[in-house]
Amino acid sequence: MSGKGQTMLPQEIIRRKRDGHRLTADQIAAFVAGLSDGSFTDGQVAALAMAVFLNGMSRREAVALTLAMRDSGDVLDWSNLPGPVTDKHSTGGVGDNVSLMLAPIVAACGAYVPMISGRGLGHTGGTLDKMDSIPGYTAQPDNALFRKTVREVGCAIIGQTARLAPADKRFYAIRDVTATVESVQLITASILSKKLAAGLQSLVLDVKAGNGAFMATRKEAAALAKSLVEVANGAGLPTTALITDMDQPLASAAGNAVEVVNAVDFLTGRARDPRLEAVTIALAAEMLLSSGLVRSVAAGEKKAREALGTGRAAEFFGRMVASLGGPADFVEDCRRHLPRAAVERAVAAPRAGYVAAVATREVGLAVVTLGGGRTDPAAAIDHAVGITGLLPVGTRVEKGDPLALVHARDEATAETAMRAVAAAYSVAARKPTPADSVLKRVEKA
Repeated sequence: MSGKGQTMLPQEIIRRKRDGHRLTADQIAAFVAGLSDGSFTDGQVAALAMAVFLNGMSRREAVALTLAMRDSGDVLDWSNLPGPVTDKHSTGGVGDNVSLMLAPIVAACGAYVPMISGRGLGHTGGTLDKMDSIPGYTAQPDNALFRKTVREVGCAIIGQTARLAPADKRFYAIRDVTATVESVQLITASILSKKLAAGLQSLVLDVKAGNGAFMATRKEAAALAKSLVEVANGAGLPTTALITDMDQPLASAAGNAVEVVNAVDFLTGRARDPRLEAVTIALAAEMLLSSGLVRSVAAGEKKAREALGTGRAAEFFGRMVASLGGPADFVEDCRRHLPRAAVERAVAAPRAGYVAAVATREVGLAVVTLGGGRTDPAAAIDHAVGITGLLPVGTRVEKGDPLALVHARDEATAETAMRAVAAAYSVAARKPTPADSVLKRVEKA
């Protein structure tokens, strides 16, 4: 680091941020280089993360950090495709299988969607874990198969490769064990560095707010959405965001294979959860608008509904699954192909009344308890287990009616999950008014 002066030493960069000063783009680039090549120790990375957590970052610093982490590995180039390239990112929730419908809907409307997704985190499910429940599906293909699928089908849902924003992987692992995950600026750089590395031309963000989200309040969600939109646009990526409600599970299913079934039922029109449909169509409209394929949100919604109604979206999903190694008849016969849990038990309503509230995070943790999520990052998960038939807030029930159906590997884990789900549901005499599914739209100021 000689030639750059004392301020390029790790301890001097840490000192500067510790004392509340802004870092230069060169200092941030030196930090990210140190993340990548190991010249910053874990202790030094943790110290800088805590300094940022306590003192924050300016918008310019956040943009510089995002771009430096993007450039720490491969940056994909889709310029040879004949249409716009777009994607969405969700901050995570329970029963949030939107990606499985959204990618094929938007692809069926003429955009290209190279959707690079993650695994479950804490109580929230991961898109990649859901796709892994499909037999034969290659969730982490090589670049050649990934490009071929996007080019020929129009969409591909895959996992992050080791060469996309590798600096973020180490940074996140250290933040995860040093109580610095919740920094808005660091969350922003982590999310956007990977999306920028994916070579997108536009991005739509789904920022969750509620008792099942990482951002529990609307104020917290709005702050993150504003940061993401401003930094993404500052980094040259046209981006908008929707703040959506996560005070109850989004779909009526939570798990892996069970959410895939829910998605196929949605795409084919067999069944569509109303709140899930509202969020999916709203995000599709935003993606089509940001891609330049429509001129208004209303036109985007209409185009998305047409892709669903004609069956084209379901067809695109089936072609994507087949291209990435899954069964050719998956859409037609998904239940036959997906794993199924040995034990199914209903959770009974304790009294007559209305579903007044759902402790959504507890429902997500019940799925983890069943084996459908991880308590150890390296652990395998059981794709068959989960919860279906989750009743939405406002539903009328009689005593003994099923609030949900638990799918478990054995009776013991079924009983544990049933108690957790029963405790998560509140039944009251008066019918509540649930929040709207889409709470707010955030765009560049």
